[in-house]
This record gives sequence, structure tokens and C-alpha cells, in this order.
Amino acid sequence: FEEKNGVRASVSFGSTGLLAKQIENGAPFDVFFAADTTYIDTLERGGYVVPETVFLYAEGAISVALNEDLGLSVSGLEDLLNERVGVVAIANPAHAPYGKAALEALQAKGILEKIKEKLVYGENIRQVLQFIETGNAQGGIIATSLASSHKIISSPVERALHRPIYQAAAAIAASKNIELAEEFLDYVKGPDGRAVLKKYGFLVPE
Repeated sequence: FEEKNGVRASVSFGSTGLLAKQIENGAPFDVFFAADTTYIDTLERGGYVVPETVFLYAEGAISVALNEDLGLSVSGLEDLLNERVGVVAIANPAHAPYGKAALEALQAKGILEKIKEKLVYGENIRQVLQFIETGNAQGGIIATSLASSHKIISSPVERALHRPIYQAAAAIAASKNIELAEEFLDYVKGPDGRAVLKKYGFLVPE
């Protein structure tokens, strides 16, 4: 988008819930990509986003990840039970949709109670990845879109183990760059934007 339009996009990363709260408090964002459609719905009801720009851009997926220095292989959630995995990181399920999905998957697999003592929460999914990359956590559950890191090994979690992670985007009503915001959203909807989403592990709606 930057190459085609000659503009620079400044990206702020954070958990969906906290970013939504910042938007309600007047944060100067132009577009919002939420990892859970309910947050976009709430913002729309409050008049914080432009209704006609709201669209479903992807369905997220989660993966089990281990620090590569452990020298272990990874094939599923059961690998988090390994005694060499002393700390398991997930995003905080209170405000991070990927953390909520991780918790659901652990519960569905009957693993949650067995690893409860070694579970730690990251503020968002990128912090979880950082925990695992640095070895502060030996394993965890991340967004599949982040699984290309060279410092981890990963394996996808079955989608049936958690509710779908439907992700929506919208332009912010208070944006001072509303036309450019809408252009960016149109780009994401188009073939080039969809190709990027697919490349990074997102399931893209038709």
C-alpha cells in the first residue's frame, strides 16, 4: 500500500480490547483491525467507527509454539505438558481474542488444569511471541500469522477446539485522514491485500 500510494502507514500493536478502549478515549487512529468482531460492533454502536466501512477481513488461527533451543519437536497442545516446558505463555484472555481461543483449546483438550501452575499471560499476542523467542517462556500459543519467527518451532491447533476468531476492520469516525483510511481498507479487501493475509496464515473470507 505504501509503495502504491506514496504514504507511510504507522502501525500500533496491542490487544484488541485495549486498543478499542483507546479509540473510545480519543486515540488518533485512522483504521482499526480487531481480532474479534464484537469489539467493532461495540464501537459501531457508540459511533466511533464509520458503519459503511466495517467488513470481515479474516479468520484467525492459533498455533502451539516452542522455543527452538529446547531441541524438542512440536505436533500439538500435548507438547506443552513436557517437563522441559517450564513456563507456558498465552495472551490475556480478558482482552485478547487469541488468548481466549487459546484457553478454549486447552480446556477442550483437557490440558488446562495440568499446566495451570506454569501459565503466564502476555498483554497481547506479540508479547507472547516475544516471551517464547527470548526463552522467558519455553512454550505457548500464538497467532499462526506470527509463526514465521526463526526462533520458534510451531504446529497449528485444530480449529474445532475453539470458537472461530472472526476479525473485522473499520475506519475510525474521528479520523483526520478518512479518505486515505478508506483507501487502505479497500486495498486490504482487494487481491493484493488478500494475498498478504493468506501468506501470513489468515483464512480469508470470499
